[in-house]
Amino acid sequence: MPPTLEAPVALLAGEGLPDYAAITPEQVTAHMPGLLAELDQQLNHLEASLTAALEAGDPLSWPQVMGPLQRLGERLRWSWGVVSHLNGVCNGPELRTAHAGQQAAVVAFGSRVGQSRVLYRALESLQASDSLDGTQQRILAAERRDMELRGVGLDGDAQAAFNATTQELADLTTRFGNQLLDATNSWSLLLTEAAEVEGLPESLRGQLAQAARQAGHPEASAATGPWLLGLDMPRYAPFLKYSQRRDLRERLYKAHVSRASGEEGGNGPLIERILTLRREQAQRLGYAHWADVSLAAKMAGSVEEVEQLLEDLRAAAHPVAVQELAELRACAAQAGAPEAEQLRAWDVSFWAEVRRQEAFALDSEALRPWFPLPRVLDGLFGLCNRLFGIRISAADGTAPVWHPDVRYFRVDDAGSGEPIAAFYLDPYSRPGSKRGGAWMDECLVRSVADDGQPVLPVAYLICNQSPPVGDIPSLMTFEEVETLFHEFGHGLQHMLTTVERPQAAGINNVEWDAVELPSQFMENWCYDRATLLGMARHWQSGEPLAEAEFAKLQAARTFMTGAATLRQVHLALTDLRLHSQWSPEGGRSPEALRRELAATTTVIAPIPEDALLCSFGHIFAGGYAAGYYSYKWAEVLSADAFSAFEDVGLDNEDAIQATGRRFRATVLGLGGSRHPAEVFEAFRGRQPSPEALIRHSGLVPAA
Repeated sequence: MPPTLEAPVALLAGEGLPDYAAITPEQVTAHMPGLLAELDQQLNHLEASLTAALEAGDPLSWPQVMGPLQRLGERLRWSWGVVSHLNGVCNGPELRTAHAGQQAAVVAFGSRVGQSRVLYRALESLQASDSLDGTQQRILAAERRDMELRGVGLDGDAQAAFNATTQELADLTTRFGNQLLDATNSWSLLLTEAAEVEGLPESLRGQLAQAARQAGHPEASAATGPWLLGLDMPRYAPFLKYSQRRDLRERLYKAHVSRASGEEGGNGPLIERILTLRREQAQRLGYAHWADVSLAAKMAGSVEEVEQLLEDLRAAAHPVAVQELAELRACAAQAGAPEAEQLRAWDVSFWAEVRRQEAFALDSEALRPWFPLPRVLDGLFGLCNRLFGIRISAADGTAPVWHPDVRYFRVDDAGSGEPIAAFYLDPYSRPGSKRGGAWMDECLVRSVADDGQPVLPVAYLICNQSPPVGDIPSLMTFEEVETLFHEFGHGLQHMLTTVERPQAAGINNVEWDAVELPSQFMENWCYDRATLLGMARHWQSGEPLAEAEFAKLQAARTFMTGAATLRQVHLALTDLRLHSQWSPEGGRSPEALRRELAATTTVIAPIPEDALLCSFGHIFAGGYAAGYYSYKWAEVLSADAFSAFEDVGLDNEDAIQATGRRFRATVLGLGGSRHPAEVFEAFRGRQPSPEALIRHSGLVPAA
């Protein structure tokens, strides 16, 4: 018999779309060590060849240095990236264990590359060349800066301590995210009495009944129950908004704000340790605190500059938020509600919805049937065709997927028909295995393969919106529509890049506080008449949304905007102060600092059970440490960018298309090849102004 050939290992493919079903936890454990050993050998070879060239005084070329370095990084990014992706969307005990078992080695290899003095010297030598273009110079400057921030300049014990701390931080942030996911999934409340679901719309009762069926109650129905309540957003947020049972709202709210704060499996001890270690790392690198490390790679020049932006927004939003709360109290008093005298946090969503319906005759739940996911996608894709000249078509069945709900789409240039990119869409909430929130990530990055063929970008677009119930499609809230447009904006910057060098293609090498520009820009189109009325059609009858309902949405756009802005300021300022002012020797806990800030950044004081920091995954399990302010910073850019379309007239089709093509060529096309301020000026013809943001947010009188 002929010898049996071993099947190729899906985890090690290193190119093309991953075969998700074939990438098992066992593969991760068995094959990541071999991949890292191979990459380490390649790094040794690269260092040896560069050392010889440097010692001989030979000039170094871009292909000689950056080519091998990029290939090393891409091999690891491809394999470890798919493991991390699956850990976020198909989380389970086996994969979690496999991920944790290999993370230390992956981090160690990253430190080895980032601290290679041979590579650093080679980058210095290459940067001195006069044959490089602006993109290459910018890439090299960023590579050198990143190596400096990873400790290339440290020696001996200092570097050993830095590396040990890097490892510990990677472990702590992963644990933080896992424990938050576990805490979110572990709480549920079975409702069995009709009185317990009083006020809930049909769609929510159906969703809660579906959750009950999945949890072992096959008889559950929207009409008769039982109904299973949980802490995932598609169940949590609408329950607070519509439930007439104040006691249940309170119980749910307290469970949500206290997630992962218990004695066992709680994130409290991790927070202080993470902050302490980040501060130590900053000081090893010669910085005063972690905020300075974070800002070294951002548009904002200093902590003071960020503080000023946040204070300007706080001063504008606080009086508006106070007035909004007074209006909610008056609304509750008019209804004879006993809580009118002292509204609590679990009352705000409920009375805000009552007030919204009173003030604008706008029932946000009643709008759901006009936003079935397929129609919303048609509208989004039509907008992208109109603005950017691209055609998006379904390609389900042509690419491997990780869950039956996942869809796959291709993106072509509408003029030439040439393929440009592709993307995955994983739209629905899966509380048991998928982390909360919404995000875009890279599957494949635009580049040129060794054989000279282009590698087209592929994006992951992940949401957690309301799932279909039975034969009824996913009927989206307007907020879920905005979220989808937001994440698609990130995807567009990844997919429509024209930069061939992967180090600066798409979102790569874009300063973090500018990366939200395209995403927040896309949200504005949800309020554009042609866009909204073109996609909002009843899922059964096909009837378009009435003009009157669109007018109400427009009028309600700035409803509760003071509270919304103030919450973002509270989160951003808490993040910034924790990473610039807090220290373990200061005598106050991180939570105490946050509560001090709440005195001027909230209008309802946090309750004793509120442990917000224990679920603040953006800064303790994500990439936003000392960077959460980026949402507001980029909002200045995105609002001003959208105002370019307002300036030419939103009903002036030729001008809109021309402006959209310019946005594609600059903001979406140039990626990280140029500084964001230059890219913005190339699109807008000037530097950004905050005027449009103030106007859009309705804070003009207070400002």
